[in-house]
Amino acid sequence: MAKTYPLGIDVGGSGIKGAPVDLKTGEFVADRLRIPTPKKSTPDAVADVIAEIAEHFEDETSGEAIGITFPAVVMHGVVKTAANVDKSWIDTDIEKLLEKKLDRQISFINDADAAGIGELQYGAAKDTKGLVVLTTLGTGIGTAILNNGVLVPNSELGHLEIDGHDAETRAADSARERDDLSWEKWAERLQSYYTMLENLLWPDLIVVGGGVSKKHEKFLPLLDLRTPIVPAKLQNAAGIVGAAWQAANK
Repeated sequence: MAKTYPLGIDVGGSGIKGAPVDLKTGEFVADRLRIPTPKKSTPDAVADVIAEIAEHFEDETSGEAIGITFPAVVMHGVVKTAANVDKSWIDTDIEKLLEKKLDRQISFINDADAAGIGELQYGAAKDTKGLVVLTTLGTGIGTAILNNGVLVPNSELGHLEIDGHDAETRAADSARERDDLSWEKWAERLQSYYTMLENLLWPDLIVVGGGVSKKHEKFLPLLDLRTPIVPAKLQNAAGIVGAAWQAANK
């Protein structure tokens, strides 16, 4: 009988991506499949795409748990916010809906939390003891808090108030692009944000993800923090890998 693996799926605003994950290595077992997110991205419409991805990888993942990342607060399988997705998601018990539809164990998790788990198990935070904070710098700022390997879910620390502003409206990568900031000027805003984070939480390590982390050498050396701060390693794979790990260890 062929070996099977848990399936990780990342639900984003433009695409839904999935791949089976070997939890020994944190690597994809097969090429990632991407399907465009439905224009009317209701829970049922997204569930249909998730089912399509699960069917595509049936040979590699049959009977295994499925981990799914989503850009919202998720409490015990129930979606609680819908900032950038269809409002019908709010109070949807998506784990129950998908378990009934797919007859598989489902773990539904915030996207930054999944990325944090991926980086902790296989990436930049591997073997780090104590408190790790992951931030994703993109359209907004996503955060994940992990204490001695245990996730503190739905931290939403991108919304800290700094100088009278929601932090992500000033320090996200989208703010850098919107305001046409140099790396130096953007680093000044990041300095304020990360200083507040370390003063509130006293982490042992900060990991910086998001697409802009590929250019980390342009801004991370400009920051003056007492906490070690490093770029994420898994990049776009982090969510899928973390979600698969979470599902298998639920």
